[in-house]
Amino acid sequence: MEYKGYNVIEENNRVLVEKVKDFDPVHIFECGQCFRWIRQEDGSYDGVAKGKAVNVRYCDGVLQITNSTLEDFTDIWFDYFDLGRDYSEIKLRLAKDEIMRKAIAFGHGIRILRQDLWETLISFIISANNRIPMIMKVIAALSKEYGDKVNLEGKSYYTFPGVDRLAGSRVEELEFCKAGFRCRYIVGTSQMVRDGVVDLKSISGLETRDARKELTKFPGVGNKVADCTLLYSGTKYDVFPTDVWVKRVMEELYFKRGASFKEIQDFARDYFGELAGFAQQYLFYYARENKIGAG
Repeated sequence: MEYKGYNVIEENNRVLVEKVKDFDPVHIFECGQCFRWIRQEDGSYDGVAKGKAVNVRYCDGVLQITNSTLEDFTDIWFDYFDLGRDYSEIKLRLAKDEIMRKAIAFGHGIRILRQDLWETLISFIISANNRIPMIMKVIAALSKEYGDKVNLEGKSYYTFPGVDRLAGSRVEELEFCKAGFRCRYIVGTSQMVRDGVVDLKSISGLETRDARKELTKFPGVGNKVADCTLLYSGTKYDVFPTDVWVKRVMEELYFKRGASFKEIQDFARDYFGELAGFAQQYLFYYARENKIGAG
């Protein structure tokens, strides 16, 4: 069937989506925006999102999603993979200097996933001062203990835990997942969401500054975690998540001197505008893979 510019075919428990551009699973799943996608020996990725477990591969303009129906594609995966957005146009608009042109060419297949806001919030609380392999292990452990089992071609995976399941746990009960000091942030945030102290459903309707302010009410959430949560859930795209490492990258690539966090945020807002979040992803991936800002 034709669906919003794509030719979509359902066969043998999988969906084939033709005419997909600007899509590279390595760039998408390993650029630092998500933690539930695991590379397989054949180069495809198993992942769990929106309560579903699927395998994703991409070749010559065809996106293959295994363990999916047409209904799943239209209801979940079209939005999740941000397939309604023209990334060629975004890259054209951002390619305003040689630095961005190099970053875009390097990470040309990046798409910003539209992940569940709740899962993204907890995931980036866990990410604070943490390495990606450890973040993935913590989230996998939490999901196995508190999530629901879902099967994918004979393999068992687990959905991300709901608010009530984490809010009903005690800090010491979470120590098994090895999140360390972040355990108390997970419990505290979960209880605040459960009790309606902050309404996550209202976040998307707020201006970016107000949305960030709401999220920083949660324990363990500063501006960087808040901006990651907003960007990687597809809630706001005019944010530019900045930590110490991103600060060094921007100093090396753009400022050629030391710069404050405020200077970097102001520069990103003025220079990249509403596309700041996309620019950050191209720059972040390019810099990390090429060891820029590491020294």
